[in-house]
Amino acid sequence: MLYYFPYRHVDKSKFFKIAELNAAVEFAQVKGKITFIETIGEKSGRRLIAYLKDDTGLIELIWFRSISWVQKNLIEEENYTAFGRLSFFMGKPQLVHPELESVSSLSTSSKNPLEPVYSTTEKLKAKGLGGKQIGKLVFTLLNIIGSQEIPENLPDNILEKGQLMDRFGAVKQIHFPSANQEYNRALRRLKFEELFIAQIRLILIRSERHRLSKGVVFSKVGDHFNTYYKDHLPFELTGAQKRVIKEIRKDTASGHQMNRLLQGDVGSGKTVVALLTMLLAIDNGYQCCFMAPTEILSQQHFASIKEQLNDISLEVRLLTGSTKSAERKKTLQLLADGEVKILIGTHAIIEEVVQFKNLGLAIVDEQHRFGVAQRARLWNKASIPPHILVMTATPIPRTLAMTAYGDLDYSVMDELPPGRQPITTVHRYDDQRSRVMDFIKSELALGRQAYIIFPLIEESDKLDYENLMQGYENVKAFFPEPKYWISMVHGRQPSDQKENNMQRFVKGDTQIMVSTTVIEVGVNVPNASIMVIESAEKFGLSQLHQLRGRVGRGGDKSYCVLMTSPKISNDARERIKTMTSTNSGFEISEKDLELRGPGDIEGTRQSGSLNFKLADLVKDKAILEAAKMYAEQIVEKDPELVLTENVRLKNYLVSPKGKTPWSKIS
Repeated sequence: MLYYFPYRHVDKSKFFKIAELNAAVEFAQVKGKITFIETIGEKSGRRLIAYLKDDTGLIELIWFRSISWVQKNLIEEENYTAFGRLSFFMGKPQLVHPELESVSSLSTSSKNPLEPVYSTTEKLKAKGLGGKQIGKLVFTLLNIIGSQEIPENLPDNILEKGQLMDRFGAVKQIHFPSANQEYNRALRRLKFEELFIAQIRLILIRSERHRLSKGVVFSKVGDHFNTYYKDHLPFELTGAQKRVIKEIRKDTASGHQMNRLLQGDVGSGKTVVALLTMLLAIDNGYQCCFMAPTEILSQQHFASIKEQLNDISLEVRLLTGSTKSAERKKTLQLLADGEVKILIGTHAIIEEVVQFKNLGLAIVDEQHRFGVAQRARLWNKASIPPHILVMTATPIPRTLAMTAYGDLDYSVMDELPPGRQPITTVHRYDDQRSRVMDFIKSELALGRQAYIIFPLIEESDKLDYENLMQGYENVKAFFPEPKYWISMVHGRQPSDQKENNMQRFVKGDTQIMVSTTVIEVGVNVPNASIMVIESAEKFGLSQLHQLRGRVGRGGDKSYCVLMTSPKISNDARERIKTMTSTNSGFEISEKDLELRGPGDIEGTRQSGSLNFKLADLVKDKAILEAAKMYAEQIVEKDPELVLTENVRLKNYLVSPKGKTPWSKIS
């Protein structure tokens, strides 16, 4: 109950003169004499009206419920204070269902100037637990307990350095503050506590893994790695790629299991880093697996890795749900014998029947598409858990990465490979469509290809399908066969047809791909230079950014056109403005966090570490940074929390018994 916090406070220390009231005042408290009481209307329209008068004017008090009870207790010519939400009817001020107290019975002793307002529900109200009653219970509770019931859980030196209020004082002041300033101090203390406890838990897990988890040792850089690096690298590595490979080499040689999150913007060259890491594992006598969320992605990774290893004799196999059974049997046999060095596939990789001889490295692509339990099944494929490299092209804001993925080591690739040009993004309205189509024609005339994407709203399959079909017909009208050929891809197609249509576009047999968002992740067509996103206002920022990343993969200048209707919400306008002003996924993710809040971003809600009651990752960035810094200092100095100064922190951390520590699952 003490951690059921009020969502705001009402200042009961201030009284308004009735003549001062205006539309800018939300809640008003006035003092005066009840001059007139009457009941008007019939049945459901019945209401009670009383007039309260002070020396500057009159205000109407209105009740629609409990009329007879209020009427019985109201006395004309008596002085009252009235408090409530202020509204105006025909220019006259009103308080509907005000809180009334007769001036003679006003008790000032227990009155707090700032009165808490608690959220409640209809069901709670029906049981007599409205916001007021909750406040009374908390008030009573706070009077019968002391600091021993809410013991301090932060070390003294942090309280001192951070100038933080004590825990018991903060809990009291957040419910019944003696002044605004005290409320703000209490709020800061409790926000810090939430973020600090979340950080210390994650950092302890990471520290424990670094110290205690056994991992296979990749002690040498051998022939496969060196041959590929010297003779077959498609381009000079960027500084960011080199830095990440160094971090991975250090991790995999340490004797502890690597658990690294690699975040790189669309097209930053994560696959090359993954490939070099796999060659490192192979040089040390281990097998690798590479797991992607969809069949199309797995096949693309397979084709691209196979091509890059063309001149290096290594057994690379693909395993997905649609692998033919004879092929599957052969792959499983070669895998168990240790012949297959790299296995690429979908969820099929984690099935029981898939047995490795000596798995040393598992790479997971677009990790947010996989559940924790699915990743954990990979760990069981070897007696010593394999090293884990988790990759994502969905930019994760720093604050979110620190809280949701704080138990993983974290690498960022923020450079694009040489030769990549920034994509020009523009916003166009529906009535400019013919100009946009003419522009596409001019790009196609240069031998390029184009995507046209329609939203998938998922409220109705049928409706989405109709929108797409109608869009497809419109596109066909602008680009008639046989001069132009169009591929169409959507979720309703059988997978072989979908695959066939994609392949035709990849090979250049069709110039235009009309699609829903199934295209979002990983389709790689360097010749595609223009992306048109229809109804762009219906997409989230990170999705728009992912879609835009499908173009700009070759050396040609690329464009992204965001089409919307002229009437769009302010939020949508803000998203589109962000997209047209920057190509940086990291800036976009920060903006996305600001606009949507942490709960919605890429399913991080499931991580459990974001259910903060008070802290807000957008507004409380500075508090989070401080909390993380203090947590790191403590764990570095005292990883087991055995020093006297950390005893109460340790006691607090082990107190929630019986809960599954999900973050330990990896």
